[in-house]
Amino acid sequence: MKNLFLFCRAGYEKDCAAEIQQRAAELNIGGFVKTNNNDAYVIFQCFDDNGADELVEKLALSSLIFARQMFAAAELLSDLPEQDRVSPIVEALSELSKCGELRVETPDTNEAKELSGFCRKFTVPLRQGLKKSGALLGAENPRRPIIHVCFIGPGKAYAGYSLSHNSSPHFMGIPRLKMAADAPSRSSLKLDEAFSAFLSKEEQELRCRSGLNAVDLGACPGGWTYQLVRRGMMVAAVDNGPMNQKLMDTGQVKHYRADGFRFEPPRKNIYWLVCDMVEKPSRVAELMEAWAINGWFKEAIFNLKLPMKSRYKDVRVILDTMAEIFKENEIDYRLQCKHLYHDRDEVTVHLWLFPDKGVNYAVLGER
Repeated sequence: MKNLFLFCRAGYEKDCAAEIQQRAAELNIGGFVKTNNNDAYVIFQCFDDNGADELVEKLALSSLIFARQMFAAAELLSDLPEQDRVSPIVEALSELSKCGELRVETPDTNEAKELSGFCRKFTVPLRQGLKKSGALLGAENPRRPIIHVCFIGPGKAYAGYSLSHNSSPHFMGIPRLKMAADAPSRSSLKLDEAFSAFLSKEEQELRCRSGLNAVDLGACPGGWTYQLVRRGMMVAAVDNGPMNQKLMDTGQVKHYRADGFRFEPPRKNIYWLVCDMVEKPSRVAELMEAWAINGWFKEAIFNLKLPMKSRYKDVRVILDTMAEIFKENEIDYRLQCKHLYHDRDEVTVHLWLFPDKGVNYAVLGER
């Protein structure tokens, strides 16, 4: 297949397009971008007929900042007949065999969501048709490729596949998280999603556990602190503003009324550092670099607020600068950056220092 379909947030198509253009070029896969503002998806059309197949195999979805999900797709199916939409889609997917799951989706726009009811109903006959053709197994198999059919409008759809080991587990790449009734703010969902996006369930059990110490810079009123507390951590919440009283009543939070850019942890046994301050992204990055050089944490999750123009370029510059500084200071690290579903005009970064050493249990215990 020659088309790579990428889901993204509406309004961020240019950023997603700039990123895939660069990343494909790094893999020597030529092509061009097709997209429109606020469509919530991008098409990268490869020059080679199997270019998209190569991309879904070689380009890790987790390494893309602005793409929520991606799949290799055949040409756009237009004017699908109302009396039989199944047959043209089955024909377009005739090269596929023994896939393990079917997802009938839409882009994340209000206009496209109007098709969601149709998609749910259409899934049943389409699944039957794909099973009959052999493209889909009789029972779901999480280790086999996933068939995607994305309706971008009435009678218009892209059909293709993603590889199960290089795909979001969520429809349209959107996790369905529930806002806790006692969470101090909706920003709580951002850190909840970040833990799920950057760490597997097994990794969360090991590295987001009771007994760990954490620092939340710019904590007020406590949305991110809440996620740390509910996982059993002891938290130093740093902010000149007031903290949620229910969080303080847990006995797991110590509130430091201080500037997050000047705060220094009184004890150097911090595992998690989190930060969601409304500041220039370069300044927040410099703060994270300083904490890393001082060895004041093991893992960090922080947000970088985005400018209105050249968002991908500016984020890339910041991440590349961080990489250079860590190299100069002989800091081994692992870094991921994602424009998460619950993010708005920001991206979330996960930084893990000296990952090959695993969890340093010396940071467990008392604050």
